[in-house]
Amino acid sequence: MSHSKDKSTNQLAWWQLALTGVGCTIGTGYFLGSSIGISLTGPSIVFAFLLAAIGTYIVFHLLAKMTAADPQESSFCYYAEKAYGKWAGFSCGWNYWCSSILIMGSQLIALSILTKEWFSDVPLWVFASVYAVLSIAVILLGTRGFDRIEDFLAIIKTAAILMFIIIAIVAISGGLSGGPASSPGIPASIDKLFTGNYRGFWASLIYAFYAFGGIEVIGLMAIRLKKKEEAPKAGLVMLSLLTIIYLISLGLTVTMVSVDQFNPNESPFVTALSDYSLSIFPHLFNGAIIIAGFSTMTAALFGVVTLLVSLSKDGDAPKMFSKKIKKFKDLPLPSLLLATIGLSASIITALLLPEKIYEYITTAAGILLLYNWAFIIISSLRVLDGIKFMNKIIAILGLVLLFSAVSGTLMEKSIRPGFWVSLCIIAIIGLVTIKFGRKKTNQT
Repeated sequence: MSHSKDKSTNQLAWWQLALTGVGCTIGTGYFLGSSIGISLTGPSIVFAFLLAAIGTYIVFHLLAKMTAADPQESSFCYYAEKAYGKWAGFSCGWNYWCSSILIMGSQLIALSILTKEWFSDVPLWVFASVYAVLSIAVILLGTRGFDRIEDFLAIIKTAAILMFIIIAIVAISGGLSGGPASSPGIPASIDKLFTGNYRGFWASLIYAFYAFGGIEVIGLMAIRLKKKEEAPKAGLVMLSLLTIIYLISLGLTVTMVSVDQFNPNESPFVTALSDYSLSIFPHLFNGAIIIAGFSTMTAALFGVVTLLVSLSKDGDAPKMFSKKIKKFKDLPLPSLLLATIGLSASIITALLLPEKIYEYITTAAGILLLYNWAFIIISSLRVLDGIKFMNKIIAILGLVLLFSAVSGTLMEKSIRPGFWVSLCIIAIIGLVTIKFGRKKTNQT
């Protein structure tokens, strides 16, 4: 694996990485996906998000500790190979690349649908193409440009959530005209807290974890910290901020309107304030959701481009993908080109396939990310020297939470096929890995 530690890339302070982490994480999974979670389990979605926050922190904490001890460009893929061999690094890298490409395609379609609410006569593919070009343009600005734009978008997204929290508190206090005839308030019984019983709560976990997706990108960026030992601090601040604003905003939402009013195709925050005299709010929040989705999609594109370069350097991808063009700020254009082709194929697939089929594929891609998170945890058990007993217990807890989120998809018919699709994708990557391993053996 690559042992590159170029000092020129060490340009981030820990707080900048934390802020970029917020930008890479808050996306359509939170602004839209949480609505599906609420409809499945009711007000207990707050507990689902709390469990997801704990699981996410465990993953990032262990990844940050490995980064601080041995910073590498390949991040989690390098640690997987160090722990279990070449096959682990190869399969881990391509698993992440494939899942990210599919997720980016689904996010592009989501952004296009949201924008189409304002411009109903414009074909969906036009918006998808525009957002794809804009995302690629951000990557072409180089790492400094990417950092600045992600930080700016992170501020906008966080401000949108804080705006909702303030307006919601004012609304609950009676400071706004209009509002629902009656609001559920704080649940007074277990049945009202867990409206979908244990199966609904179990199935909702995957949507809670979706809202925290993006920490792998931060793992890839952690090598650029000025002080590598501050990676755990950046993760703690980032996840603490996210958890606080997630729990407060969702807590307010589920006390304002009844569970049956939430629509999977509408943000729960728009639903919560839809009966108040705030005609401009849905449009403002629609814009915030578009910004959030664009930000996370661009971060994922940055992640797959960066990772493919590392895979190429390590011999897990053709050498041409590690080439950087000096005329273009040393950007890895071949790697970006392959990501662009994959993204284009994903968009075309989304537009041509029936909605449900593509939904299954993208759900599977989200599950594949959690498989990678599990690999991060089990890799840390071998990579980190002298790991304490308590850390092993924490790692096991993280695995249990990830397993619960993945297995919970079997509880909900609408997303169950995504689980089986994820296993098929894993099988394909496994077969390629075996063939790759034999080829390497023959060459040696």
